[in-house]
Amino acid sequence: MRVEQLRGGWVETVHEVHVAVVDSAGALVARTGDPELVTFWRSAAKPFQALPLVEDGAAERFGLTSEELALACASHSSEPGQVARVRELLGKTGCSERDLLCGPHPPLSERVAHDYQTRGVRLTAVYSNCSGKHAGMLALARHHGWPTEFYTRLEHPVQQRCLAEVSRWTDVPVAEIKTAVDGCGVVCYGLPLKSMAMAYAKLGSREPGAGSGRVVDAMLRHPDLIAGEGRPCTEMMRAHPGRVIAKVGAEGVYCALLKQEKLGVALKVTDGHAIASALAMAAVLETLGLRPRPASLTGRPNVNTRGETVGELRVNGGLEQ
Repeated sequence: MRVEQLRGGWVETVHEVHVAVVDSAGALVARTGDPELVTFWRSAAKPFQALPLVEDGAAERFGLTSEELALACASHSSEPGQVARVRELLGKTGCSERDLLCGPHPPLSERVAHDYQTRGVRLTAVYSNCSGKHAGMLALARHHGWPTEFYTRLEHPVQQRCLAEVSRWTDVPVAEIKTAVDGCGVVCYGLPLKSMAMAYAKLGSREPGAGSGRVVDAMLRHPDLIAGEGRPCTEMMRAHPGRVIAKVGAEGVYCALLKQEKLGVALKVTDGHAIASALAMAAVLETLGLRPRPASLTGRPNVNTRGETVGELRVNGGLEQ
């Protein structure tokens, strides 16, 4: 499978795609490229970084809602409602925006970014697409009585707890997980695509009452919070309500859980092209039975500076069984 940029009917650029599709027992059921490719999980790891909130009792102690749990798993668009909910989450744990160690950045939604720029909105840490994850990590620290200072560092108990959870779901020993610093400042994990896909498959096979069930339910109930209006994660989940969780990671990483089928998907676009990764994931989900894919993800027109369509970004090829 690859994603091709066409111009005038000719292939101008090629984005190579690696995919692993795995069942909850860890069996590889479909692939393309190298399913053992090791790459950083980036934001697609967020559901597993949020799980300790539920497993350790922090979510119950602080009365976190399903919306707040969803935001702990989200790469949100910094929409006003999303930001307000993150502030509420912080307030429940006695924390504030000053405790957040994620840096501000322009919203991932072009529409929201343009609106804030036009209105002169001052972007602070709470507007980061990762602010829900960071607020969840602060809640975990408060629950255990750990310091909230420097909670992003690898040696901090919060990061060690998240690392252990990632190891548990991926079956990769902690010592074999590559660690580095993510874009938002916390620890990120280098793993084979197959291991990422298995973790997502296992996430869908656990009992609804378990901690993982609460996280899955929160994400399925609130696709609008996982990303935002016009964003691919939200569009894929809305197209198939209750059937799929789609979670973007940076640098061309995408993961998904097909809940009924109990299948996990992990993919990486080699050159990190974000739009290509969304198109590839939509195509993979369609191949696995989630039809049709959202119209906005069947291809992406290539438009010049005069607004003329001069080509297209599209997926070519499919999965191997």
